[in-house]
Amino acid sequence: EGLNLGLSKMAEATSTHDYFQLSRLSRWHMESDAINQALAMVIEAQARLPMAQFWGGGVTASSDGQFFPAARQGEAMNLINAKYGSEPGLKAYTHVSDQFGPFATQNIPATVSEAPYILDGLLMNEAGRKISEQYADTGGFTDQVFAVTALLSYRFIPRIRDLPSTRLYLFDPANAPNEVRGLIGSKIREGVIVQNWPGVLRAVATMATGVLPPSQLLKKFAAYPRQHELAVALREIGRIERTLFIIEWLLDADMQRRAQVGLNKGEAHHALKNALRIGRQGEIRDRTTEGQHYRMAGLNLLA
Repeated sequence: EGLNLGLSKMAEATSTHDYFQLSRLSRWHMESDAINQALAMVIEAQARLPMAQFWGGGVTASSDGQFFPAARQGEAMNLINAKYGSEPGLKAYTHVSDQFGPFATQNIPATVSEAPYILDGLLMNEAGRKISEQYADTGGFTDQVFAVTALLSYRFIPRIRDLPSTRLYLFDPANAPNEVRGLIGSKIREGVIVQNWPGVLRAVATMATGVLPPSQLLKKFAAYPRQHELAVALREIGRIERTLFIIEWLLDADMQRRAQVGLNKGEAHHALKNALRIGRQGEIRDRTTEGQHYRMAGLNLLA
C-alpha cells in the first residue's frame, strides 16, 4: 500500500508472499481500525526510543496538506485544484509531531479548506491529545479554529502569510493608541459571545468527547445561508484570540523560530512520502474512496 505498487507488482518484487497471499491479507486485514491501531502502537514505541528525545518531547506538532495526483475515473472525489496544476487529485492532511511521528492523517478533496481538519487530527487519538502547541500554514486557520483550539487548551500558532494586512479587533477601538489605529478592524461583539456562551460550551464539549468530528461541526456552521449566531460567537472569540496571537507573534522571536522548525519537520515528512510512493508514477489510481484511504494510511504507517 505504502509503495503504491499494487498487489501484482509487489508479489513479483518479493520472494516471501505470492499474489494470493497478499490478496487475502489485503482483503481481510486492511481495515481503518487496524491501520489506526498499528499506527498508534508504532508512534508510542517510537516515542520511547532515546533518539526521539533529541528531536522533541512529543508535545508540539505541525499539520499540512499534501497533494497526490489521481486518476480521473472512479467513484472517488478526485478534483482539480489550479494551485497544483490541471490534473485531478486529492490531499492527505497529516499531523506530524516534533518527534517526526505522523500520528493522524485524513483524505480530503483537493479543493476544500484545510482549516476545519486541524482539530480532527488533534482529537483523533491519544498522541494528538498530548499536543500542547500546534503549528499550521496560512491555509490552515480561520477565526473559528482560533476560538475552538483556545477553548480546548491548545496553543495554536499558524504562519500567517499576509500578516501586514491582517486586522486587530478590540473591545473598545476608540481607546486604541494612535500608533495602531490603522490596524484596527472593528469592535468585538461582546453581547453575542455572552448570549451564546452556553451553546459555545456545548459545541466544544461535543467535539472534545468525539460525538461529532470538529470538521463536520465547523462546516455545518459555515454552510448556513445566513450566519448562525453560534458561528458568529465563535468567530468573535476567534478574533480575540487571533489579535492576542498576532501581538505575541510580533514580540516573540522564539515563537517564530519554533513554528518554522515545526513546519520544516512536516515538510521533511512530505518529502519522505514522495520518495516512497514509487509505483504507478506516483499517481493514486484506486477508484474508490476506501481504496484511496488505505493507500494513504499505508503510506503514513510506512513513513
